[in-house]
Amino acid sequence: MYQRILVPIDGSATSERALQEAIKLAAGNSVLRLVYVLEEIYSLDAEAYAFVNYPSLQDAMRNTGKRILAQGAKKAQKSGSNVESALLDVSGERVASVIDGEAQQWGADLIVIGTHGRSGLSRLLLGSVAEGVARGTSVPVLLVRAE
Repeated sequence: MYQRILVPIDGSATSERALQEAIKLAAGNSVLRLVYVLEEIYSLDAEAYAFVNYPSLQDAMRNTGKRILAQGAKKAQKSGSNVESALLDVSGERVASVIDGEAQQWGADLIVIGTHGRSGLSRLLLGSVAEGVARGTSVPVLLVRAE
């Protein structure tokens, strides 16, 4: 039985399915650690930057992550699971590396990730990124596809 399960979530249907699978696996005395990867915005040129309230946008993204983590924690706690959560900053690194680094630092026994997101935030954690985590980490990875 896995004791420490890392679950990247982003509020999409596939990450919701991954969370449900992790809750089943965490039955007993396991601990779930839910993480949300906060993508840093690098693609704004000087002209675009002048029209965007960058700090406000970053705050909005951070608040979205906090809300999704709180929702996920509430669902996991209802099942009797022990839950931790964290916002992870990408800071120029590949998302797969960030998740792997978190798993190693936290001492995770398993990473559970949803795959095949549609668009938007789901692209951070799902699809090719999830496959990258599975290929690049030393921690076992369970890829969960939404039905």
